[in-house]
Amino acid sequence: MDSRTIKETLEKEKADIEKELKNFAEKDPNLKGDWDTKFPKFDATMDDAADEVTEYDAKLPVEFSLEARLRDINLALEKLAKGKYGICDNCGQKIEKERLEALPAARLCLKCQKK
Repeated sequence: MDSRTIKETLEKEKADIEKELKNFAEKDPNLKGDWDTKFPKFDATMDDAADEVTEYDAKLPVEFSLEARLRDINLALEKLAKGKYGICDNCGQKIEKERLEALPAARLCLKCQKK
């Protein structure tokens, strides 16, 4: 993949993740890259409130996972802009082409990932 295709792929994935996050969270204006799951408003019965809290608790790990993916995508875009894309954060070697095609935001080569 050329750098333009990589950038387009990363930008699309970034937009998709942000769209998904906007369904249940808001950007934290005080902390770059952080999202906050919307806490339920308790204008309902106790049973409904309990269901809303359960749903809120279920969304927290999803938010965390999406934030981590978004952070990796943003790092990959920064590396691409600096001409350092595809270099392992751990050992400094090139990340395998097949790995980058499967996971464009990969930060580690397969050898380092397995460690």
